Amino acid sequence: MAASPRFLTLADVAEVLNTSSAQVYALVRRGELPAIKIGGRGQWRVEADQLEEFIQRMYADTRAFVDEHPFVESATDERID
Repeated sequence: MAASPRFLTLADVAEVLNTSSAQVYALVRRGELPAIKIGGRGQWRVEADQLEEFIQRMYADTRAFVDEHPFVESATDERID
């Protein structure tokens, strides 16, 4: 079995995150997802370890958001069957 590649294209990252390449490009350009630009044509690459760290950060951010904004059902949300 081949080892996982160290660097991923933006399309690869988009597939992992189940989002668009444009969204991944925006994450990179905003500095939220570290990446490198290589070659004369400026192709972006994301290191697999950086992607994993990003995912873990997003889990932590989501947990913090949920803790700060608990979901509370209102009376209109409850159903009587």
